[in-house]
Amino acid sequence: MSQAEQKELVASTAIDTLIKDKKIFSGMKIGLGTGSTAVPAVKHLAKRIADGTVKDIKAVVTSFGTQNLCEELGIPVYSMNDKIIGGHLDLAIDGADEVDPQNNVIKGGGAALLREKIVAYNSDQFVIVADSTKVVDSLGTKFHLPVEIIGEARVPVTAALNKLGAECFLREGVRKCGPVITDNGNQILDIVWKEPVDPAKMEDVINGIVGVVDNGFFTKNKPIVFTIDSDCKVIQR
Repeated sequence: MSQAEQKELVASTAIDTLIKDKKIFSGMKIGLGTGSTAVPAVKHLAKRIADGTVKDIKAVVTSFGTQNLCEELGIPVYSMNDKIIGGHLDLAIDGADEVDPQNNVIKGGGAALLREKIVAYNSDQFVIVADSTKVVDSLGTKFHLPVEIIGEARVPVTAALNKLGAECFLREGVRKCGPVITDNGNQILDIVWKEPVDPAKMEDVINGIVGVVDNGFFTKNKPIVFTIDSDCKVIQR
């Protein structure tokens, strides 16, 4: 099974399972993530809205890209600040760049980590959908950890991260000159750890560096994870 096929299978199975288990229900407030596995999940949710399985879903999205997709699919989009949302969600569903055995997660490959974390950390239930390549023994030693920073602080933040044992790279734009600029107007440092770290501890340590807006370790609202096993079956953990 190809990686693309895995993403479609795990996303559709997760949505149907969450509906069956009444974790997705009519009238709920749901956060919708960003990325190549979140997209098929959003599309499958739209199918279940269209066929009447669930109704009156109120979505909060984590990026302009997901907002455009929801508008195309007819899913109503709100802000976390709208009175009808009240700053809190029933459930958030998103993809991941890496997931460890404790269900700690790295997110932010699509540069939407700050909005993704606002949504994930203000939800009663957080759900991750991930293909088998995203399941790892330790986070951040192979796939980069994104750190969203204020541009003026790039050099001192890089120096502070180097002292923590991380190698840093400014994320450059594709088909544009210069760095990637997030939906919030910030820059992204991609860092790789030379040795495994404690992601829960390091999430707070990195966020304590002046000039850091947030980082891609997600450890404080442990998700339900849907992924694929070696027999190409969807498992929930």
